[in-house]
Amino acid sequence: MLYGKLIAAAATSLLLGLSAPALAAEKRTLCVFDIIGTSGDMYNIMRDYRTAAIDHGYDLTLRVYTDENIAAEDLKAGQCDAAAITGLRGRQFNNYTGSLDSIGAVPSYEALRTVVQVLASENPRITPNLRSGPYEVMGIAPMGAAYLFVKDQGINNVNALAGKSIAVMEYDVAQGRMAASVGMSPVMSDITNFAGRFNNHSVDICFAPVMAYSALELYKGMEPNGGIIDYVLGQLTLQVIARHDSFDSDFAAWSRSYFFETVFDRAMRVIQSANNEIDKKWWIEISDEDTERYDEMMRDARIDLTNQGVYNKDMMSLLRNIRCRMDASRAECSDQRE
Repeated sequence: MLYGKLIAAAATSLLLGLSAPALAAEKRTLCVFDIIGTSGDMYNIMRDYRTAAIDHGYDLTLRVYTDENIAAEDLKAGQCDAAAITGLRGRQFNNYTGSLDSIGAVPSYEALRTVVQVLASENPRITPNLRSGPYEVMGIAPMGAAYLFVKDQGINNVNALAGKSIAVMEYDVAQGRMAASVGMSPVMSDITNFAGRFNNHSVDICFAPVMAYSALELYKGMEPNGGIIDYVLGQLTLQVIARHDSFDSDFAAWSRSYFFETVFDRAMRVIQSANNEIDKKWWIEISDEDTERYDEMMRDARIDLTNQGVYNKDMMSLLRNIRCRMDASRAECSDQRE
């Protein structure tokens, strides 16, 4: 009898144009990596995501991490229902989207926007790739183009890289192999110490996004005669990777759309602001000839790493198609090596 009255009351409310009482949002834990902590831009972006998620059925408790490895391990252990981490670290959970951060594969923010739009499109040929084992990718946002920061402006061409030491992320096989392929000496590092090694001149070079210039004070490592090589080595991304049994498919689809439609532009404003903080004197222009050499070097490395299973072949094909759609004159567009 009680149930009948409740159903009748709900129906009457709907007929009168009133909304039925909303169901309580389900509690979940979202672990967020931000090297700055709760005052960081990525954490604040995720706070707004949390607010939006409530209207879609989930009340997310945010837990911030300044050590990305711990966030990833807590996701594995089930301490997090989802984690916002870099694509480089996320490759272990999803090789497809983890390959988005591959070296030289996304040369511009315009290209990255197109990729994220495609991944958020719920295309039946694409969406299945976003789930791997117990994990599903529920959002991707830019963290900035990555460049080589050098302590000496004489390191301004491909040949000059030989014999130099470079801090590379120990969990990213690609960085170490790429460095070794051009004669550099890789120094295994992690997110907590690579900047310190560069800033105290323990290494000659580091690989980092523009946001690290101020956040990690990389200008200290460039003083007095260093700079930033003006060539995009890759695009770093923030990826929300969830245990897919913790969220329903409708929420996952909404989340991916929210990241493309809302988070992408907000993250780009943060990146542009960080870019504006860099004194123009630090940028090291390279010749067209060196640009072509970098392009070919990156391409050969991607093909090799794809053959070794480090990068995902389907993602490499998608990224090549996007590059060639934007610039059909690229040398790679005349063959199908990727």
